[in-house]
Amino acid sequence: MTGQARFHRGAEACRAIRQCRSRRPRAAHPEGRAGSGRGSRHASPGVRRGGFSLLLLNLEEYYFEQHRANHILHKGSHHERKIRGSLKICSKSVIFEPDSISQPIIKIPLRDCIKIGKHGENGANRHFTKAKSGGISLIFSQVYFIKEHNVVAPYKIERGKMEYVFELDVPGKVEDVVETLLQLHRASCLDKLGDQTAMITAILQSRLARTSFDKNRFQNISEKLHMECKAEMVTPLVTNPGHVCITDTNLYFQPLNGYPKPVVQITLQDVRRIYKRRHGLMPLGLEVFCTEDDLCSDIYLKFYEPQDRDDLYFYIATYLEHHVAEHTAESYMLQWQRGHLSNYQYLLHLNNLADRSCNDLSQYPVFPWIIHDYSSSELDLSNPGTFRDLSKPVGALNKERLERLLTRYQEMPEPKFMYGSHYSSPGYVLFYLVRIAPEYMLCLQNGRFDNADRMFNSIAETWKNCLDGATDFKELIPEFYGDDVSFLVNSLKLDLGKRQGGQMVDDVELPPWASSPEDFLQKSKDALESNYVSEHLHEWIDLIFGYKQKGSDAVGAHNVFHPLTYEGGVDLNSIQDPDEKVAMLTQILEFGQTPKQLFVTPHPRRITPKFKSLSQTSSYNASMADSPGEESFEDLTEESKTLAWNNITKLQLHEHYKIHKEAVTGITVSRNGSSVFTTSQDSTLKMFSKESKMLQRSISFSNMALSSCLLLPGDATVITSSWDNNVYFYSIAFGRRQDTLMGHDDAVSKICWHDNRLYSASWDSTVKVWSGVPAEMPGTKRHHFDLLAELEHDVSVDTISLNAASTLLVSGTKEGTVNIWDLTTATLMHQIPCHSGIVCDTAFSPDSRHVLSTGTDGCLNVIDVQTGMLISSMTSDEPQRCFVWDGNSVLSGSQSGELLVWDLLGAKISERIQGHTGAVTCIWMNEQCSSIITGGEDRQIIFWKLQY
Repeated sequence: MTGQARFHRGAEACRAIRQCRSRRPRAAHPEGRAGSGRGSRHASPGVRRGGFSLLLLNLEEYYFEQHRANHILHKGSHHERKIRGSLKICSKSVIFEPDSISQPIIKIPLRDCIKIGKHGENGANRHFTKAKSGGISLIFSQVYFIKEHNVVAPYKIERGKMEYVFELDVPGKVEDVVETLLQLHRASCLDKLGDQTAMITAILQSRLARTSFDKNRFQNISEKLHMECKAEMVTPLVTNPGHVCITDTNLYFQPLNGYPKPVVQITLQDVRRIYKRRHGLMPLGLEVFCTEDDLCSDIYLKFYEPQDRDDLYFYIATYLEHHVAEHTAESYMLQWQRGHLSNYQYLLHLNNLADRSCNDLSQYPVFPWIIHDYSSSELDLSNPGTFRDLSKPVGALNKERLERLLTRYQEMPEPKFMYGSHYSSPGYVLFYLVRIAPEYMLCLQNGRFDNADRMFNSIAETWKNCLDGATDFKELIPEFYGDDVSFLVNSLKLDLGKRQGGQMVDDVELPPWASSPEDFLQKSKDALESNYVSEHLHEWIDLIFGYKQKGSDAVGAHNVFHPLTYEGGVDLNSIQDPDEKVAMLTQILEFGQTPKQLFVTPHPRRITPKFKSLSQTSSYNASMADSPGEESFEDLTEESKTLAWNNITKLQLHEHYKIHKEAVTGITVSRNGSSVFTTSQDSTLKMFSKESKMLQRSISFSNMALSSCLLLPGDATVITSSWDNNVYFYSIAFGRRQDTLMGHDDAVSKICWHDNRLYSASWDSTVKVWSGVPAEMPGTKRHHFDLLAELEHDVSVDTISLNAASTLLVSGTKEGTVNIWDLTTATLMHQIPCHSGIVCDTAFSPDSRHVLSTGTDGCLNVIDVQTGMLISSMTSDEPQRCFVWDGNSVLSGSQSGELLVWDLLGAKISERIQGHTGAVTCIWMNEQCSSIITGGEDRQIIFWKLQY
């Protein structure tokens, strides 16, 4: 399925915060990371799930280097004992990881250090110091013991003045390490947080400047270097600085500290998707995916300069032979509307496009609460009352609470906000995932779990708090609609505390209608894909990703959060005070961020069978309600259409005839298929017999070009439009012009007919609607025409088309504007300037949901009829002059004479078919889609054959 990401449900959304990965080594998983991949679900109590990890660091802390060392207990006494391990030097702490998992990991914050030096220097223990001692002495007031007794648990803290001695394996490094620790200690003891950050950043940048990517790490000696720069590898809650290098075949990242591996390598030809990301509110992130079916990326990089990020993006896109371009939100919308993407898949795509990433907990993918009923013994998905109102944010679901919030909002000075907390934040994500990511929770909360009564204990309890709580407005995460039940089950046997009632926090309590965690997830998935949600999901998308996210529409929808949560809400570069900048960034990241806005107009709803029974209060709904009858021939027609379009790429040229002296402009065929009528710029109407393969008639009405033709029901009369401002009626039976409608002040460019109404488009900037009362006897009496409506445009109208029910009309102008009209009221619904040149052709999809337009600019544009939104745009290198389509695939005639088959949902050209020697100017397809005729500037008509 090229060009379309397919997401498997389940563990993908939180796999980025799990240790276990089934594919080759990935960048985004530090060793020993918390989580419960499938292989660890049955880990027995007492087994430490890995040693050191970056999660042991504080937020915004860096791990610089490590040294093999011994921790010396009771130095110089008869009870002296050595514990073997690694000493980690970090920007805000010293961490000792013993080799033996029976010993706890030791973490000493540098700000709590009283003295740092070589053991024995200027101290009481000087007489114990040997000449070549590699000892480092730390005197401090506080120490943390982590994973004591090999169990993931809240950190133990010991306070009081104490001294630890660490003996390095390489004594010659002691002085350098002590100097580094003293420098970092000075940074940690600065009064202002901004000054601390600035000094640590300077130390980091100095280290990066003194090193470069080790070219010996290249996979091949013939690799050509394209770019090298400094960057950080991003994983949830932590970043790891190092060097990025890109060659003609590989992308490399080499961590400064060599952790978790000396180098991360990604082969460029494996890359399938790349996204620019906003990280810490700055355009510095880049996420690379080597799959189309995984929400977790292969590497997420944060750069120090936007230009470096953009350059690397350019190189990957340029040197990728199999690179798949980023899809737009609109192209995914079209696939979702037409049922080619599930609700779950579509929400994942929107999250991805809106900068939501599993590697960034402040921008984790957000999913809606769907179900309202967590108390019944049976879940009734046919009852609308079962579902949450998707048109309202969580904070507006409880009317009484909303009234209190609005009162506060009205009394609040600018900048106003309705909700003091967000619907997605790192704390909320880990609230849900604590059972599979306990070390992340400990990292976020300084080594502590939350209070037992505030933990994720019960689905119903959590939902009730979201409805009633004064500050709880959180939505859900993708895991609630996946396959992996790990986050609901305490399979790691974590001690998460005891509740006030005395019961221990264990598995999440499920609603009565769920018999097991697996049953709960299955029913949640069924609810997400239900008809009710399909009909209303666009309302929630408007709130989270769409036009109700900001501005007056957000106020009207009671959807206003703190200004700092919005993209562009604060310009960090404009803040001069480093203290204020750090505090602001920390607040933003911990509070949560609103997704990037993807839509600025109302989101179209999904096309579901249930829409057929909607109220027909508008022409739009009326047109939707038109469904085929139950007769068998209708079913056969639908089967024929499906078969034809499935084989449209196998179209073969069957016969061709040159019957005109100039370009063919229009084709229409009698119902039995025997007679083909064509118009041309040579001013003639021709009648060609398909059976005898001979020209039977040639009729001329004036010396001006004819622009289009159509047959009236009954096949007795042909109507043609002319550049001489007239519309001509020709009686086939009597072989003569039956009538002339002089209805315009300039050339008539296109005509349509339905239910005794004629629609004529003209270069005089109008489309006119005429009531055509037919003659009682063909050829004996003229038609009588009344002008019913005049649809005025600013410029020449080059093409028009009707929907199946003739309640809507679409027109295309010479300046590239597409207009959608409601014919029941003769009013303009939408005006979309979507082409840079003349609009060549337009047509509604069979279900009237979408309009397709082509132009001299080579673009194929798909427009949503309900909202007027341009939801897909594909380009070719030449004008597409005419087309037919079934809503998913397009057969277009190009300027070069080729027929192009377009896969709109896959966003690609599927086939190019040689045909005319000049531009294809018109195309005709019968109702069953089994017969196709084209006309061209080469004066030919071509009959095409479908190969099944």
